[in-house]
Amino acid sequence: MSTVERTRVGFWRDALVRDVLSMSVAMAIVGASLGAIAVSKGVPLWLAALTSAVVFAGGSEFMVIGLVTSGAAPVMAVLSGLMLNARHFPFGLAIGGLLGQAGPRRPATTPHRGAARRWSSLLVGAHLMVDESVAFALAQDDVAERRRAFWLTGVALYCAWVPSVFLGGLLGEGLGDPAAFGLDAAMPAALLALIMPSLREFRTLRAVALGALVAVATTPLLPAGLPVVAGLVGLAAALPLPKDREEGAR
Repeated sequence: MSTVERTRVGFWRDALVRDVLSMSVAMAIVGASLGAIAVSKGVPLWLAALTSAVVFAGGSEFMVIGLVTSGAAPVMAVLSGLMLNARHFPFGLAIGGLLGQAGPRRPATTPHRGAARRWSSLLVGAHLMVDESVAFALAQDDVAERRRAFWLTGVALYCAWVPSVFLGGLLGEGLGDPAAFGLDAAMPAALLALIMPSLREFRTLRAVALGALVAVATTPLLPAGLPVVAGLVGLAAALPLPKDREEGAR
């Protein structure tokens, strides 16, 4: 077996690669569902496809489509999207060191070229910073593996998401309501599988349970997408209780 063949076999045996590919398949299903839902509600196909490439935030895209097609003002949709994506601020603090360098460090010929390369890597990385890429990155042990996981996940999911939204839009008219096929449950199921290891900590479990309860309770009352924003109140349950503080002080 040649060196190239051994490298290829090792690549496909990589657990991270397998997990990312599985997530990409789930993301493609959800993207097709989004495209079909958008077109079925009257959103032009070109707009749905352009939004998927420029925004690249499934939760926000679902929410904006739900709000706008239900008669909400565009300003409300934008503000809701900003609130929903406010979680990217702590994401950036957690993995900011991984974004300024997309690969192995190479000496720059000039300081200006080196700065331009860092900024371009930072901007692209910020665009690829989604829940899944952050979760895969933080699950690794060292910086090099975290950087590899972030970029591999981000690029793979982007390449799966954008074409799938377009293809889903093309199939939207013949498919009917994608929710009837359960396609809208693919992304929540994948994200739940990612966060399951974190639920072993009681404070995290407490926050998730409260947020899920609020989101489910407000679903019949609020426009599509806003129950997720309301569920952010669950973060308050992650704060240490007086009893926790007393135990920590001992």
